[in-house]
Amino acid sequence: MQSLDSDDIEARGPRGPINRKAGPTRTIVVVPFHAKDRPEDRRGEAADEPRVRRSLEARREEAVGLARAIDLEVIDCITVKLTTLRPATLIGTGKIDEIKVAILAGEVELVVVDHALTPVQQRNLERAWNAKVLDRTGLILEIFGERARTKEGRLQVELAHLNYQKSRLVRSWTHLERQRGGFGFLGGPGETQIEADRRQLQERIARLEADLDAVKRTRELHRKNRKKVPHPIVALVGYTNAGKSTLFNLLTRADVVAKDLLFATLDPTLRSVVLPHGGQAILSDTVGFVSDLPTHLVAAFRATLEEVIEADLVLHVRDMAHEDAAAQADDVTDVLRVLGLDAHDPERFIEVWNKIDKLDAEARQRMLADGGHEAGKGPASVPVSALTGEGADRLMALIEDRLNRDRARFHLAVPAAEGALVAWLYRSTEVLARADHEAIVDLELRVPPKALDLFRSRAGRYIQQDG
Repeated sequence: MQSLDSDDIEARGPRGPINRKAGPTRTIVVVPFHAKDRPEDRRGEAADEPRVRRSLEARREEAVGLARAIDLEVIDCITVKLTTLRPATLIGTGKIDEIKVAILAGEVELVVVDHALTPVQQRNLERAWNAKVLDRTGLILEIFGERARTKEGRLQVELAHLNYQKSRLVRSWTHLERQRGGFGFLGGPGETQIEADRRQLQERIARLEADLDAVKRTRELHRKNRKKVPHPIVALVGYTNAGKSTLFNLLTRADVVAKDLLFATLDPTLRSVVLPHGGQAILSDTVGFVSDLPTHLVAAFRATLEEVIEADLVLHVRDMAHEDAAAQADDVTDVLRVLGLDAHDPERFIEVWNKIDKLDAEARQRMLADGGHEAGKGPASVPVSALTGEGADRLMALIEDRLNRDRARFHLAVPAAEGALVAWLYRSTEVLARADHEAIVDLELRVPPKALDLFRSRAGRYIQQDG
């Protein structure tokens, strides 16, 4: 989030100027919930059971966490029961007046509504409250805009932001008197100079899409190059703050930013990981998912998420200490479905039941007894603590077993003079056993399916026996 200066950030609201003070933006979070969303409606998490409803308290906690993720000063969180969705304002006039009193009393500058708002609803609420209003989508985009570090990440965020703003630039933001660089919401409209002209906006979107097409081609080239040294790809996915980056650091001994913070990771990171028997894989850490993730944001990040789509194995990391673990799993499943992936595929997915260190003794024992085995209908599950390392060995063994399931085994007798070939076999296959003789090196190895053709062309003449 850009710094908030009192003279640089003065927005003119529909009923007069809004004077902003230096320091964190004073914010009220409003959490609308439907009358039907009662705790007794919550069910189990099996694929054939009704969708698990999120608890109201967990929704409040997450909404406040999202706001604090960009250092907003949350002074209150107000829940609003919705019996009907009002087209003009989403919530009823009585509650609007109640929230206005809280805004005036708290000198609030920003109201975050944890719900999707239409441009009309957003504009009407801003007029009623004389304060800037952000809906859930806008807040997530603001977080992504602050966290993106790579050129690719910033392109993806800006594209998603401009698509979101298409219908809002003229109708919702014309009262803001300044234009600032970047694309944050909180310091003004914050795109480039496109707000007054939709044609220019569409041209900018077209340019961003072209740039992202170039990014996609570059990523495809990198994937082709990795296939020449055929290490399998293992992708981490999961709800934001489930512990993916902490697990990534544990398995790869990397130092990726890992914080108890929503969306701490945005840009993808890839590192090599050594499997228990010496083989190698490439581990990919990706952006965390969240409930009601905007579809256009998923589309914009598709270039990044191609790493998940192309992965040989996907680890679904779950925060099992969270009261809404089942609902979060449903949200991740929804996003994966948009990408064309089935999170219940036992051949491609492993569930990592993380944060068992936060469970009480009884719940932890029960989870250890239930996990770590092949599930009946869905993926295998492994209880772990990415923080303490407990369960990491079992997880790595299962990863290796799953990656090697379809690998053909061979016994080779390679002349000792073929040192370069032996070195290539160590890089490109999994060597299980080796015996050195005077003129011959006996090797027993496993070869990944995508490397079989190259393996046969380079070492086929030395094959003694197919496993």
